[in-house]
Amino acid sequence: MLDRRPVTTRAFGRWSGVGLVIANMVGAGVFLSTGFMSQSLSPGLILLNWLVGAVMALCGARAYAEVARRVPKGGGEYRYLSALLHPLVGYVAGWGSLLVGFSAPIALDALAAGAFARAVVPSLPPQAVAVGFIVVLTALHAVGLHVSARAQNVLVALKVLLLSAFILVGLTQGSLAWPTWSPPTAPSADGFLTSLFYVSFAFSGWNAAVYAAEEFGEPSRDVPFAMLVGAALVALLYLVANFVFVANLTPSDGSVVFNYGEFTSGAGQWDQVTLGQAVMARLLGPAAATVMSGVMVLLFVSAMSAMIFIGPRVIAAMAHDGYLPKALAPAEGKPPVGGLLIQSGFALVVVFTHQLRSVLENVGAMLVLFAALTAVGVFRGAKEAGTPVTAKLAAAVYVLASGAMLYVGFKNALVALGCSLGLAFACQAKGPNDSPSMILWVLGISLVATAAWAATTRRKVAP
Repeated sequence: MLDRRPVTTRAFGRWSGVGLVIANMVGAGVFLSTGFMSQSLSPGLILLNWLVGAVMALCGARAYAEVARRVPKGGGEYRYLSALLHPLVGYVAGWGSLLVGFSAPIALDALAAGAFARAVVPSLPPQAVAVGFIVVLTALHAVGLHVSARAQNVLVALKVLLLSAFILVGLTQGSLAWPTWSPPTAPSADGFLTSLFYVSFAFSGWNAAVYAAEEFGEPSRDVPFAMLVGAALVALLYLVANFVFVANLTPSDGSVVFNYGEFTSGAGQWDQVTLGQAVMARLLGPAAATVMSGVMVLLFVSAMSAMIFIGPRVIAAMAHDGYLPKALAPAEGKPPVGGLLIQSGFALVVVFTHQLRSVLENVGAMLVLFAALTAVGVFRGAKEAGTPVTAKLAAAVYVLASGAMLYVGFKNALVALGCSLGLAFACQAKGPNDSPSMILWVLGISLVATAAWAATTRRKVAP
């Protein structure tokens, strides 16, 4: 049954929603992925990979736009999968989104911001800086919805300005000729699909607006607009930025990204660990790489702010439905302070726990799975809902592409995940109190099975 409850709060308009999507999408991925990909893909295949990723993101956004039209409520995959598939699947997706989709990335971005801050000011302790960013941004978003939204808009404007300046430097000072270098390893179909994991995670965040749907003026109109326009603008930005990378850097230059993990964990210090720094150093000199480190700090802070803002909306939605204590459901027009504290508390735990951080980095493919399941929901009751052909076609493309990626990059865990999700479908619970123990088992099996796979294979599916 679709949720038709009226919406009340109005913190976002159409274009501020676009900004929220851009802020959540643009992070380290675009400055790292091509460095990894250049070791096994040619320049043409790299740009094709980014183009495929853009098409996937736009197809996903179109599918989600249809779901948002039918279910104009916040909560993201938790809300959508609960309404269109089954409450237990939504519950698992809700916790997966909160832990793997928001809390862990907030911690990782905070540590990265601390590391880049130390590259600018060597005396700064990265971990302390990371904690400071999380605490300050959490407090900012706890003040009030309109203050929070205005601060987010300022950070987005700054992010777009800095990225535009970087691309302008690349296009005016760098080479525009088609690159002639070849990768050290011969390209393969599996390599292309595996690289698509890097790209898909760089594009992740195009669905940011759905978590705060109730804070838009007209959710059924504004949320689809924010996702589609935001994803399209980021896709254009990514394609141009990656042309700058492949036209001005070789695979040897791109290998600097292999130091990124040790750099952000504090195990080592390098002048260049992203393609942005490498390009700026080559075009404008070593000092420009330091300036780019400062730019990276601001990019991470903007992304953190967006995630800190929208993540607690999942907790609020689950609390409203009775899956979590009612005290975590905010009053009308108020920020979800309880959710903010829970999310940021977990993020702080991740900051101080390296082992947990390593596992969570490896289970991000769960987000691809839950997004694909949401796209599947487009076909549920499509005739009765009058679903357009474009939405069904976009959903089909997104599901098929996601399935191919999961098969190549995540096949060792598919059986375990399939069993746990099958268990969720088999359970006949209709509400939050019908089968709480089964809910916990489904969640536990999904997360533990995926984490076990990550720990035993020690494969990284995305930076």
